[in-house]
Amino acid sequence: MKTTKNILLFFLMLSVFTVSAQKKKVAVVTFYANKVIDFTEIAGDKLTEGVIKKVFELRDNPKFNLKPILNKFHDAFYNEYAKSFPFDLVPEADVLGSDAYKNFVPKYQMSNFEAKDYLVYDGYKYIYDGPLAAANEEGMTQAMADAVKADGVMFLHIDFSFEKGFGIGGTTTLKVRAFTRISVYNKKGEKLFVINENERSKKTMIMVGGIPVLDVDKILPNCESAMEELMGDLNKRIQKIVKKTEAKL
Repeated sequence: MKTTKNILLFFLMLSVFTVSAQKKKVAVVTFYANKVIDFTEIAGDKLTEGVIKKVFELRDNPKFNLKPILNKFHDAFYNEYAKSFPFDLVPEADVLGSDAYKNFVPKYQMSNFEAKDYLVYDGYKYIYDGPLAAANEEGMTQAMADAVKADGVMFLHIDFSFEKGFGIGGTTTLKVRAFTRISVYNKKGEKLFVINENERSKKTMIMVGGIPVLDVDKILPNCESAMEELMGDLNKRIQKIVKKTEAKL
């Protein structure tokens, strides 16, 4: 009888240890790219109509296709970068297929005009997080905790900006800088950490008379180049930033 009790006690302790040793789970709830390239640096104090027009014409040009870039980053994120986090990611299909996610109505929904600014990865919603977005952060964490037993949620997006180089006369070199923002919130909707990383393209374009030459055949390779640089050692940078995150989830 004593032996039986000892065996039962052993398995009970083993069960408790196994549960406590399991990794926490985080659900990725948004994944998108901003198609409007930030032109603040090239415009400076002179926000010209010409620059604005060029940037939005680029956004609306069907040849300016960021989908391959977004898809490549998405695949690298799930297949490589995810391993650097001290928690597991909830299977994407479970998150996107849940009624809680499908029925969630984000605060700050986009108008039809604003929707043109963003390329959202298939199946995801555009969900803003940051200042004045507690409704999204807390709403998503609660919805995912109930639907897929997630211990937290992650918001992820990429952006691009123009960056001036050197100039001679009225001609200036121009590069593209790629940014990614990855933010994680716990069950209470409290921000645990934010990863803000960026890298500049190796390729170069030109700007003449303060107006960038936004030929799609030139700008798209620069965006690709900037993303390649950004993705280069992102694993190492993620590991450094999230080292102490697990205990907070």
